[in-house]
Amino acid sequence: MRVNLITQPFGQPNSSKGKIPLSLTIRPACGLPGEYEFPTDSESLMRLLRKETSLRAAVLERFEDKLKTPIGARLLDVDLSESVLTSIGYFID
Repeated sequence: MRVNLITQPFGQPNSSKGKIPLSLTIRPACGLPGEYEFPTDSESLMRLLRKETSLRAAVLERFEDKLKTPIGARLLDVDLSESVLTSIGYFID
């Protein structure tokens, strides 16, 4: 399923491990309703994206850099399998 991934930082980053606590919003890329928010951190999210998507390394690096900003980051029109979405709690009807 093609989705938009939108992050917002929250809380204080764990400076010793470089993890940034995030709220990840997942929305269908086609504009249908179905928004879902998922609490995670920057390291877990990047591990998921590297393992479960075919995004180029340069795209992932730019996204990872933007995770550190107070505004957050966006990845639009990303293909995630139903199994990955289900594993993080996003259920597809």
